[in-house]
Amino acid sequence: MAERKTFFVEVLLPLALNKSFTYRVPFELNEHVKPGIRVVVPFGKAKLFTGLITKVHEDVPSYQAKYIEHVLDENPIITGNQFKLWNWIADYYMAPLGDVMNAALPSNFKLASETKIILHPEFNKNILDRLDDREYQIYEALEIQEELDLKEISEIVGIKTIQPIINKLIGYKVLLTKEELRHKFTPKTALFIRLTDEYAQQDKLEAYLQELSDAKGKDKQLQAILTYLKLGGLKGNKAEFILRKRLESEGASVSSLNTLEKNGVLFSDRLEISRLGEADDETKQRKALSEDQQRALDEVRTSFTDKDVCLLHGVTGSGKTEIYVELIQEQLDAGKQVLFLLPEIALTTQLINRLSAYFGDLVGVYHSKFNQNERVEIWNALLNNNPTKFRIILGARSSLFLPFRDLGLIIIDEEHESSFKQYDPSPRYNARDSAIVLGALHKTKVLLGSATPAFETYFNAQEGKFGLVELNKRFGDVQMPEILTANLKKEKIQKTMNMHFSSFLVQHMEEALQNGEQIILFQNRRGYNPIWNCEICGWTPKCKNCDVSLTYHKHGNALKCHYCSYYAAPMGSCPKCSSNRLKMVGFGTEKIEDDLSVLFPKAKVQRLDLDTTRQKNSYSEIISNFENREIDILVGTQMVTKGLDFDNVSLVGILDADLMLNRADFRAFERSYHLMSQVAGRAGRKSKRGKVIIQTHDVDHWVIRHVIEHDYNGFYKNEIMERKNYLYPPFYKIINFTLKHRKEQDLEAMAADFGRRLYNVFGSRILGPEAPAIKRIQNNYIQVVKLKMEREASPKKVKAKITEIIDKFYSEPMHKSVRINIDVDPM
Repeated sequence: MAERKTFFVEVLLPLALNKSFTYRVPFELNEHVKPGIRVVVPFGKAKLFTGLITKVHEDVPSYQAKYIEHVLDENPIITGNQFKLWNWIADYYMAPLGDVMNAALPSNFKLASETKIILHPEFNKNILDRLDDREYQIYEALEIQEELDLKEISEIVGIKTIQPIINKLIGYKVLLTKEELRHKFTPKTALFIRLTDEYAQQDKLEAYLQELSDAKGKDKQLQAILTYLKLGGLKGNKAEFILRKRLESEGASVSSLNTLEKNGVLFSDRLEISRLGEADDETKQRKALSEDQQRALDEVRTSFTDKDVCLLHGVTGSGKTEIYVELIQEQLDAGKQVLFLLPEIALTTQLINRLSAYFGDLVGVYHSKFNQNERVEIWNALLNNNPTKFRIILGARSSLFLPFRDLGLIIIDEEHESSFKQYDPSPRYNARDSAIVLGALHKTKVLLGSATPAFETYFNAQEGKFGLVELNKRFGDVQMPEILTANLKKEKIQKTMNMHFSSFLVQHMEEALQNGEQIILFQNRRGYNPIWNCEICGWTPKCKNCDVSLTYHKHGNALKCHYCSYYAAPMGSCPKCSSNRLKMVGFGTEKIEDDLSVLFPKAKVQRLDLDTTRQKNSYSEIISNFENREIDILVGTQMVTKGLDFDNVSLVGILDADLMLNRADFRAFERSYHLMSQVAGRAGRKSKRGKVIIQTHDVDHWVIRHVIEHDYNGFYKNEIMERKNYLYPPFYKIINFTLKHRKEQDLEAMAADFGRRLYNVFGSRILGPEAPAIKRIQNNYIQVVKLKMEREASPKKVKAKITEIIDKFYSEPMHKSVRINIDVDPM
């Protein structure tokens, strides 16, 4: 008998750790282990985790290695390029590789001892007959107890490794992880109709049609069946489901369909349909490109001959989407996959619908709000390189981590958006920059699109690192909106303000409403009033966990913290001096909505902000109502600046430009320009020139002047000199170190020590430590140290020094309690 080899595997766990762990492979599993497959392993005293094999070897470790418990996959679930991307993100953004794994894999791939399991609220009890004894035992236990963790389930069924059984029951839709339930939403369904099996037989159907034809008063029933057949309802002797709504739109009467169903000729069922459109939608013909669009498309193609990345700088309304569609079709014709990155899926409903209308079932949407089973389905379809499904992936940040096999093009729309940056938790990566690396790994091209490019992107284009294609005209030669200013300083002196609205803005709003046109008002602050203030002693209500004032929300009648969700009931008098002279200072979207009901009582007003879009479909419903002109005035935060295209909006109002311009941040002017230009672009996008009114105390502010003139290039040239003079990106790279601790004095001492260690190596490139504007969040005090490095500096050497400094810092017991978060290239 041949001697069996002893194998060991390196296993990566979804934990905030920088290394993999060595486990021994039982002889009986020798043939089953390979890099990229999942295994169940013990970790710690009594915990089991699902880990990922990164390497198989025969090197005996210096310690007694534990055995892997079980192999979960026959084939790898990640590709080589995925793992290279994980390693690059971990290295560049100084994040534990386990954190990258945690962010990359759907939750159903990462069952752990502490994972809470519950019964699926929609499971079909008919499936119970298919369960074996152990599976049924788990079902019965969860009938008695609402939730169990894997350890508890393991004890109930009396076996150690229960992950495979749990995975099987999740596949049957008997069980659900509690995390999945939080993200779960009700699938979109519609009523479908088909012939019953009896009447799907050719001879039976022909006889029945003749019977209807000969009978009096059965014309509508005959017409209904003929309409069903015309729409492809019968293929051979197999009846196909047809959307009932479509049958009705093609002339089949409601009563005739009901009668046929009652008589057993038709059968109806409610089926799940795509969120991207009706199941029977036919793909639309691509629009003919304008001369400018065709020129831009040709220039993009030319750019891709010698550049891997190209920036398409097109003004709002210039028709960038049609160019994207042409490039996507080229890749589909070549049998390739396409990744289309969006800043936030929830905010781009219109774009999703437009692309799905062109490409139908080839479009897949991958996003954290979709339930885990659906995410796994897309993952597996890409892993198997399915030629008929999900060739185009529309996704937010997390779609970067999908297992693309044959990626042909990456498109990043609205590439300037800060939403592409992950802030918390780790890894704090930028999806735009990571996508460019993904493109390099797949040897594919990357197209960046924006009306207001990020400075780093435009700088790279100007320097020749990226290709640059300009599209300076709106589609159909529609004029750019006329941008005007309302002088708040002057109107307050003249006392012509009406609540928070200048008389100038009110006048134009009245005109728009009289003409039956729609209005968008932008205020980048939600809630009713940001600050309550006692006129006698100056007291304001503060969050008990964070150093911020509580914002009053009229809906719910509560004072809320926007950082930790703490809330308190409003008070009738000042708790400090007992005065009842409490006044509200400032205004948010909720207050604007309230004031508009007084100013324009006949107008239909709707808010679009985080508070009104918490439910899954609420955003789509508001947008749909606005598109259908059921809303006259839409009030919103920066949600109204993204991905919206309306043909009846004639006026956009920016209510408080000063709020954006006066932030203490080197990107404040860049963000202000982006937001004002983007929201202005919502006005007059079809046939009529729109109008934009910016309310400000400083009508001559140089940023506002560039917005008025639609002069991105002038704004860029002015601001880029400031960046160069003060050593900021894109000329320097920034790494922020955020230190957190519950005790303020201890934190200050440790931050000072950490800052000194960095200064000893990097000198004057170190700024801080200092407390940020909000120095305490969720009961943790905060200190920030900033490192500004020349672009030419070696990132590898810099990060190696930083890692060495942090390791030495943490080697001292007194520093164990402080948490250091590293943010490379903060936004």
